[in-house]
Amino acid sequence: MRVDTALVRELAELLSANDLNEIEVEDGDRKIKVRRDAPTAYVSAPPPAALAAAPALTAPPVHAKEDLGTHEDEVSGEPVKSPMVGTAFMSPEPGAKPFITVGQAVKAGDTLLIVEAMKVMNPITAPKAGTVKKINVADGQPVEFDQSLVVLG
Repeated sequence: MRVDTALVRELAELLSANDLNEIEVEDGDRKIKVRRDAPTAYVSAPPPAALAAAPALTAPPVHAKEDLGTHEDEVSGEPVKSPMVGTAFMSPEPGAKPFITVGQAVKAGDTLLIVEAMKVMNPITAPKAGTVKKINVADGQPVEFDQSLVVLG
């Protein structure tokens, strides 16, 4: 069997560009699998960023509660829940102004935040007009399906 080195090289580039650990292609009776060592990939990049961001992940929700002067169960309004598992981002790009702040008025359809899932940025929009009463997540925080992200009043 003759190995198509150009195809293998292209698959390896796809691995790196999309932060994948393995990719497999089948064409008739030919099957090519390109794989990189997962522990090396995870040790080299993601953990330091996650560890560096960890202190910031816990601080903003605490400050939001202090700013409101209420406990989580005392805030009334309509929760906007996550439609998927992913990572919440409060601004369009690192260092940019957040989409929303507590007390801000929003219109139906306004972007409240982004949930990134599998390298796809999914805007979470306001279902109706209102005021942001509470922000339940911090920038870069992992979120679960059906988790309350924001409370609108």
